[in-house]
Order: sequence, then structure tokens, then C-alpha cells
Amino acid sequence: MITLGFDRIIRQLQDQAVSKAARLRLAETEPILHEGLCRARMEETTAALRVMENAGTPPVSETDGTETGLIQAAQGAMLMPSQLSSVARFCATVQRLRRYLQNAQAWSAGIASWHTELPDLGSLENVIEQSVREDAVLDDASPALRNLRRQREYTEQAIREKLNQILLHHRKELADSYITQRNGIFVIPVQRRFQGTFPGKTVDTSAKGNTVFMEPSAVQALRQSLEALLIDIDTEERRILWELSDRVAAEETSLRDAIRVMTDLDVLFARAKLSMEMNARPAELTADRRIRLVEARHPLLDRGTCVPLNLELSLPDAGIAVTGPNTGGKTVCLKTVGLLTLMAQSGLHIPCGEGTVIGLMDRVLCDIGDSQSISQNLSTFSGHMTNVIRILGECSRDSLVLLDELGSGTDPAEGSGLAAAILEELLRRGCFFMVTTHDPQIKQWAEQTEHVISARMAFDRESLMPLYRLELGKSGKSCAIEIARRLGMHEGLLARARQVADHGPEAIPEPVRKPMQVPSGRLQRLKEKNEGEFERFSMGDSVLLLPDRKNAIVYQPADDEGNVIIQLQGQKLSVRHNRLKLLVPAAQLYPPDYDFSIVFDTVANRKAAHTMDRKFDPDAVIIHREGTKEL
Repeated sequence: MITLGFDRIIRQLQDQAVSKAARLRLAETEPILHEGLCRARMEETTAALRVMENAGTPPVSETDGTETGLIQAAQGAMLMPSQLSSVARFCATVQRLRRYLQNAQAWSAGIASWHTELPDLGSLENVIEQSVREDAVLDDASPALRNLRRQREYTEQAIREKLNQILLHHRKELADSYITQRNGIFVIPVQRRFQGTFPGKTVDTSAKGNTVFMEPSAVQALRQSLEALLIDIDTEERRILWELSDRVAAEETSLRDAIRVMTDLDVLFARAKLSMEMNARPAELTADRRIRLVEARHPLLDRGTCVPLNLELSLPDAGIAVTGPNTGGKTVCLKTVGLLTLMAQSGLHIPCGEGTVIGLMDRVLCDIGDSQSISQNLSTFSGHMTNVIRILGECSRDSLVLLDELGSGTDPAEGSGLAAAILEELLRRGCFFMVTTHDPQIKQWAEQTEHVISARMAFDRESLMPLYRLELGKSGKSCAIEIARRLGMHEGLLARARQVADHGPEAIPEPVRKPMQVPSGRLQRLKEKNEGEFERFSMGDSVLLLPDRKNAIVYQPADDEGNVIIQLQGQKLSVRHNRLKLLVPAAQLYPPDYDFSIVFDTVANRKAAHTMDRKFDPDAVIIHREGTKEL
């Protein structure tokens, strides 16, 4: 499913959700095989979309803060004002959602019925909002709290007035004329040299030590009264918080029901939001073995440039063989079919036209893209075959199998034989399959095999541009020569390429080589060398370069002169064979058919070569740096 991009669809789906709980639920979205459940989920998505189109975005909210506070309250803890405010906001959202669902009755009775499962939390919302606001307990939470806070204000004002009088009468002893607080006590700044004579208590000292902050004796009694009031205020605030926490705990069942329903609706409307974002629609789901795509688009491609796909595969036909030029859209065609099938079976709308039908598949199995794995020492061909063997082991009559460039990456004759055998086995098992290929033998096989449909990606030979349009019932060509002409290749080379392509091997003359005159004695010595010591080095051998004692890899075995080209620290070097010591033969390091370009070529070149193999890229350039340095 990752190969097809289903994981990216799920991430887009999660982005539509509001709550973390809904996002976690959506991460588990996967195709459903049960026809009834699958159709029910699709209908839910359709109903939610209809409600959104008429009533607007539903008022769902995050549930994490409410759930955390509810757990603590149920365990007997006192909730802080911020936690209670979070619960109140959630209750307010529940009330708005209840009204939203009641209004949805006109467009979907099923969606509207959810409001009966949402409890009425208006009373809890009101009692919390009357008592707390964000991080504070409100004065109106209780008459006692209001009275205590008023007394605190009077006492603080009395302290300030007393200190202002002292500032006026003790100017010469002061370091400055202002009132501040240190450790919660009102103080004034006094010069250190008057510390012993100023009537009061030292509370703090400045950083340099020149100023002491003192509480005058005249306000100490007021300060003690203020401290007593602060204790009473804290006690009353805690009483109120405990009372509200108990109220939240008492509504535990209702709050849990609301959280559950809110999360369910968040999940449901996330699917509808994704449908709206993709301009998608519901596909018809069927247990019959059938796929019909009408004006279907790949959901991850730009809507403005993506060419719609029209395709139908139904019994008695079982497979489609797609041919056509590089960069013509064959791989996108496969991915579109697979991805839309997965989405529809997950209850998601898909970007398509009316009349689209998706048959339920027990599995969507695919081998698409470059399966080469350096970490597993697998060549491109070996990687593809490993996937195909896995697919053959898992597929059933109800599976959809997607194979990209089946049989490529190896000897053409053997690749064609393997591809034909694999497709015949898929036919025998009765599963649906789609395959892309450039192989003329597979094209011919598809044209001559019953229950297999030939298809091609259209190509405009006048503009030499692919049209990205699938045409059923026709075989296409790779159009390599036309693409080369568009890229600017010389007409003489193109004419020769056409001659060889049209006439096959007989168009290639035997090369004429001037015999090299070599003295018989030297020829015998070279023959002995080639038969002896030179032959023990092969491409890929791990060797030790003497006298440097550095590890290297053989790039080219010994020539007639006994010179071996090695790769050392990314450089190609020519050295005498007798300076090399074999460490590990290539046969023990690499599997058969290993692609040595991984070892000897640059990453950029390999990517460019892969791009040219897979599709046309006008910006792709492969740079081969020839030449070696002699040591």
C-alpha cells in the first residue's frame, strides 16, 4: 500500500481531523472486504459530505484536555482553573454540535440522529464558566470570595498609602522614592548606611549591596492582616475548585459519552472534508469481479494537469496488458487503479466520474518501481522477482495484481519467458491483473491470449509527445526513436536506428578488424600469461594493492600486457597484475546478475539511467568519466 501511495492518502485524511484521538483512529484506516460494512462506511461519508455542503463545517473540538481532566477528577484530584476551563469549552462545543446535528435533519436523518447520543452538558458548562476563566477563579464564584478579595484590595491600598507617607518624611535615608515588593512583602529602598537607624525590618538587599529593601514598622500590622486574608482567599478558592472538580467527576459518564461521539464524528467528517478537498465522489461498490473507472484521476497528482483515466475490466476478461512510450503514464495508470481501489474499500470517496464501479478485492498486490535493494545485495531484476514470488504466494481469485515492466532488467528472451509464465499462472488462478511492458513478445501474447485485453498509452507522432490517455483494445509502441528525435538526436543516427530496428540482427554487419601483428615469441608469452596469472582477477574481486597495502576492487581484469584497472577510493587506477593480491573473489561477495554500476558508477548517473529506463526526462544527463591513472 505504501508503493501505491495509500499512506500519503491516510496522512491527508488525518490532517482533516481536529482531535488527536480522531487522528489516531484514522491512522488505522484500511480496506474492508465485507461488502455491507464497506458500503455502510461509504454511505456515511456521502451523508457527512452532504451535510457539510449545506450546513457548513461541523463544530468538533480537541478532546485530550477534557479526557485528562476527567481522569484526574474521577480519581479524586482537584482540577486547576485551566483544566476546568478546558472542560467548559468542550461542553460548549458539545452544545453547538447538538444544535448542528439537529439542523442536519433536512439533509441526513442518519447524521442528525447522532445528536441523541450527545448528552446535554449545558448545566456543567454554565457552572464552570460562572466560577473560573482560563487560569483564575472569578470573584463571582462565591460571595465569600468576593468579600475576601475586596478586603485584600483595601488592605493593600492602606499599606501603599502608609508607605507613601513614609517616603515623604524619610527622603534623606532613601535610595530612591518608589514602592516595590520583595518576597511578597511591600518594601521601600533605603541606603545601607541608614539600615540601623531606619525603623523597620530588612527584607532584601540589592545586587551591589548599596541598597537595602526594608518594611517599615508602621505597616507590619497591616501586612500581617494581608497575609491572613491571602490564606483565607486561597482556602476559599480551593474549596470552589474542589466543588467544581466533584461536579466534573459526577458527570463522568456523560462526558465520556460526549468524547466518544465527538471522536466518531470527527473521524466521519474528516472523510467528508477529504472528499471535498479532492473534489471526489462515492464509487459504486460491488461484490462482483469488476472495475470500471470513469474520468478517474490519481488523487496525489495535480488536478489541473492529470489526464483522466477511463478503464473497464470485468469477467470473462481477467487482465490488461498496457504498452506505450516511456513517460507515457503507464505506471501512473497502474497506481491509479490500485490506489482508488484501496480508497473505495476504505469508505473514502475517490476523484472520478459518475458510473465508476469498484469490485471488492481481498488484496491489492503490486510490484511497481525500482525494487533494487543495495542493503540486501539484490539486483533490480532480483528485487522484482522477489516481489513477484511473494505476490504469487499471496494472491487468490479475489486479488488485484499490478506488475510494472514485468520481465525487464535481464536477458530479453529469458525475461519474456518468465513474464509469459507468470501471467499464465495469474490467468490460471483467476485473479484480476494489470501489467505494463515494452516487450514485443508480451504484447503479442496479450493480443493472442483469451481473456486478456491489450491497451496502450496514446502518443502523438506529430508533436512527438505522450498524451497520457489509455486506449483499450490496442497495443502501443515504445516510440524510443521518436522521443530521441524530439530530444535532438542526429537524423543520420535515427535513420540507422530505424534500419536496425526494422531488420533485426541481420542489419548489423560483422565488424572488420585489422589483424594485429604480434611476434610469435611474444604471442606465446602473452598466451601463457592469459592462461595463467592474469585470469585469476574478475570484475568485483576484492584485492590488496602492494606495497601500499590498500584495499581496492577490480574494475577490469588484466589485459594482454598484464595491466589491471582497479577502483581505489573512488578513482580508477591502472596497475600491474603482480602488485595485486586477491582477498575475496567477487563470487563470494555478490549474488549472480549483480548490477556492478552500484559499485562503480555515481549515484547521480544511476538515478539518471533509471529515469531514462523508466520514463523520458529531458533534464537527465549521464556523465561517464573515462580514463585511468597509472601507478
